[in-house]
Amino acid sequence: MLLLLPALWVATFLAIPTAPAEAAPPRGATSCTGCHPRAAGRGPIPSLNGQPSEQIVSQMTAFRSGERTSTVMTRIAKGFSDEEIRAIADYFAAGGNAPPPAQP
Repeated sequence: MLLLLPALWVATFLAIPTAPAEAAPPRGATSCTGCHPRAAGRGPIPSLNGQPSEQIVSQMTAFRSGERTSTVMTRIAKGFSDEEIRAIADYFAAGGNAPPPAQP
């Protein structure tokens, strides 16, 4: 009987449904939310949540190259690789809840 209790406890624990954990933001994404609000319409700086991924990539690469200038964004964008920009863009395009990219 004593051996059966731990087995029942484990079976019960494994059967409890759990909600999926919220995905951790990719490297650099938290720096965006310092200025860009989580919801649209909350100030002069637009929210990135739900924006098309390609639009975010395009704007970030334009800031990085100097094609588009901004006192803050030009400096920030220069710190990201193409892969990091893509991960950030995909994260915000999915509403800020994208799964982290698969590691090779």
